[in-house]
Amino acid sequence: MTQTMASSSTQEVAAELLRRPAFVMVSHVKPDGDTLGAGLALGIALKRLGKRVHYFQQDPVPRNLRFLPDTEFVTRDIPGDLPPDTLYVFCDMSDFSRAGEFLPKVERENMLDIDHHLGNSHFGKFNFVLDTECSTGTVVMHLFRELKIEIDRDLATCILTTIMTDTGGFMHSNTTPAVLELSAELMRIGADKEQITEEIFANRRVAATRLLGSVIDAMVFGHEGRYCYSYVDDPMLARTDADGEDTEDVVNTLRGQEGVEVAALFKAIEGEIRVSLRSNGRVNVQAAAATLGGGGHFRASGLTFHGTLADAFVAVDAALTAQGL
Repeated sequence: MTQTMASSSTQEVAAELLRRPAFVMVSHVKPDGDTLGAGLALGIALKRLGKRVHYFQQDPVPRNLRFLPDTEFVTRDIPGDLPPDTLYVFCDMSDFSRAGEFLPKVERENMLDIDHHLGNSHFGKFNFVLDTECSTGTVVMHLFRELKIEIDRDLATCILTTIMTDTGGFMHSNTTPAVLELSAELMRIGADKEQITEEIFANRRVAATRLLGSVIDAMVFGHEGRYCYSYVDDPMLARTDADGEDTEDVVNTLRGQEGVEVAALFKAIEGEIRVSLRSNGRVNVQAAAATLGGGGHFRASGLTFHGTLADAFVAVDAALTAQGL
């Protein structure tokens, strides 16, 4: 079957949500506030409509997201008694493989893909992909409006978390007037911006600070100072008593160095190499990541590299150079 790249309409997706009796909300591996917040928001809303909802996530809920409602129900397990037409809702991933190896096989007929990434592969029967939105959570807001879901404190908290995650606390260029207006509305409803800020951006562990120091010590500059990259590996984590969660947002520190247009953080952890890319807007890191099997946004993208760390350095540099670095 040839997949169409056209996105499903808001009305079509809303009708399918009303038609199906049961749902599994799926987050991607190494979850962040957007994949989890969007899935929790939609799951909570569907439960209020009388639907059966489960949350699947291969990795544990990160420490800084456990304040979100319903996180106590997030699990790697899938109930054995789900009806055959259960709809699996994949939030914030351009391909279903981002859900990880522990998700059982799901037929395409039972997949809903909700995303805001450029280059989404439209892998579901239904694909609600709005690449002009700042987060997957704001994509979900379109469904809430169509379904006339009343936004309360819990839903507002989940959606504002997705916004603050993917705008970098309102620092990135996707922070439009509409995003700020929606955020103000969510705050008036009861979303606690201060709590979200504290949990996601301010509550850094001492181990994470030590790790950041090691990453800074390993920084390399290239392309006349326009490119900055560094790495994290298992020995570095062991030396600093840190873990993978402590690598979040480190790449933005690299991008923030004077004169740097593009930054890359190479995470050689637990047998795989994941690369986070950030751009100031001149170089399209989404296109660079796509040449290596990754994806994301023009200014923020990522990929998984199969090979050695040294080879990853070379391959990413070449991909970025091809995009005009």
